[in-house]
Amino acid sequence: MNSVQGLLAASVISIQNSCFIYPACQNCFSRLVLHSRRFNCLKCGCTGEAKDASYRYRLSLKIADTSDLFDITVFGSCLDPFFGVTAENLQRYIQDFNQLSGETNTESTARALVQAVETCFIGKKFIFGV
Repeated sequence: MNSVQGLLAASVISIQNSCFIYPACQNCFSRLVLHSRRFNCLKCGCTGEAKDASYRYRLSLKIADTSDLFDITVFGSCLDPFFGVTAENLQRYIQDFNQLSGETNTESTARALVQAVETCFIGKKFIFGV
């Protein structure tokens, strides 16, 4: 969506996804399929080396205003201020942390990230451009 057609003041009720970062096609922003050393975009056919894949934020939320519930998804760099870094850098930090800590079960890192995001968003009121 390129333009805001209205504003909605609403509170976040829950986080609907546990994966906030995804490898994204630089051409069409679709999710890339990562293979061991390569990526490809099923939508536009873009290919490249997996190490060169870029990442984007995708946060799906259940929100409520005074009278209705809504499911919304927030994409891209508008989430940078909330996470404090770009999706690209957060992905790099997570990978570096897992390597340095010798963490083989990356699920514990993902759970910690989900808890942090829930703490930052659930119960808070935001103005959403829809």
